[in-house]
Amino acid sequence: ETACAWKYALSQMSSPVALVLSRQALPPLQGSIGAMDGLPRGAYVIGREHRSDIDALIIATGSEVHLALEAQKQLRAEDVSVRVVSMPSVELFVQQPDQYRNDVLPVGVKRRLVVEMGSPFGWHVFAGDEGEVYGISTYGASAPGSVVMEQYGFTAAHIAARVRALCQHKQ
Repeated sequence: ETACAWKYALSQMSSPVALVLSRQALPPLQGSIGAMDGLPRGAYVIGREHRSDIDALIIATGSEVHLALEAQKQLRAEDVSVRVVSMPSVELFVQQPDQYRNDVLPVGVKRRLVVEMGSPFGWHVFAGDEGEVYGISTYGASAPGSVVMEQYGFTAAHIAARVRALCQHKQ
């Protein structure tokens, strides 16, 4: 995804581009091959659901994506079908045709969890009325990344639990 973002940034001659990268050591993303086509569109499906009917969506960006994919694995073991969407650029995604946006974020899937280790501001538009945004609305904390992530509940287990709660609550 970073390589695709760099390639996209180099192609932009009339608008500014920022690459915001994590200081944390992150695992390589399996499935990020879709980034080549999806990143310039702002979002793409990185974790396909295991059934044709989708129980929920997890929308994540940056370092949160690997947590979303791990949560998806946990939920798959419980036969909960979750699609994981990487959304590195809200600005680019909202410029896409309705068809593309609806292919990535199906309108009929109302159970949505947006995972953002920063401010939740603006993400509610993607969570919808029946979804949830899990972010940080305080200043933050100072500690090693893994400690802060655990403290704020940014773990695969916690994300999976929030999706389970969404699925149970909306039945």
